[in-house]
Amino acid sequence: MQEDKIKIFLVDDDALFLKSLEIEFLQNADFKVETFATGEKCIANLSEKPDIIILDYQLDGIDKVAMNGMDTLDKIKDIHPNIPVVMLSSQDKIDVAIDCMHHHAFDYVVKSETAFLRLRKIISTIFRYKKMEKELQWYMDKM
Repeated sequence: MQEDKIKIFLVDDDALFLKSLEIEFLQNADFKVETFATGEKCIANLSEKPDIIILDYQLDGIDKVAMNGMDTLDKIKDIHPNIPVVMLSSQDKIDVAIDCMHHHAFDYVVKSETAFLRLRKIISTIFRYKKMEKELQWYMDKM
């Protein structure tokens, strides 16, 4: 992919799912992973400029008054609108996915056995888009 590791923030209040995702990503040398159990902790660390954020839709398992995933997504987009955010949810409902897209999520993934493979494909797509944007910008600068 690229010389530097891709910095991923994983944000989920489900400790078991969060750890399994972290292990999956860390088995691939291309990724540097930081995990957060709440949206507030993720936002507090945005200065580290992650390349991608994978964010749980609910986020209320640990603290019932914690920001939910949509509020966290909105806050991330207010601070860093160009960071791609992929929403994760155990809800396989089209209206939830559409709501995430309206809030500028890059994509929506249902938590399942295939979630990690789907996330890998999405990350690959994100970096293909970023490469095309750089090439287009280079071309426009030359004109």
